[in-house]
Amino acid sequence: MKQILVFVLFAAILCWAMFMPTYKHIIVFRQAMLQKEVDYMLEVGANASHGYVDESAIEASRQRLRQHGFQTANLEYFVSSTSGVNATLPSSPVHRGHGIELMITYPYDGMFQIDRLIGITVPPEGARMGASGLKMSEYVP
Repeated sequence: MKQILVFVLFAAILCWAMFMPTYKHIIVFRQAMLQKEVDYMLEVGANASHGYVDESAIEASRQRLRQHGFQTANLEYFVSSTSGVNATLPSSPVHRGHGIELMITYPYDGMFQIDRLIGITVPPEGARMGASGLKMSEYVP
């Protein structure tokens, strides 16, 4: 009986060790893609001819991330400015010297279920990974 218990525990640990790098790699990839997208959107949105991140830029970002396996309905975008003005309006861009902040979040989608089975503490249900950035606007009226 002891041998069967040892075999089952050893098999569970072996399966976890074999599959852990696979799903951890997916988490790292998703996080990197979110950060790359934030950096790109801020680079374009804070340049001298824009000064904003509008809905069309967000929709284009959703489509780029969809090509990498993200579900567009689960992506959440938060855009703000350090001066308090709305940073999503092309009619009133953020002026030079003020920052544009952008955060994109995406759910973990149960990526830690294997860890939960072996007793490792996992993020709470509904937790989201995210990437954020701040870039000073270069827009001059």
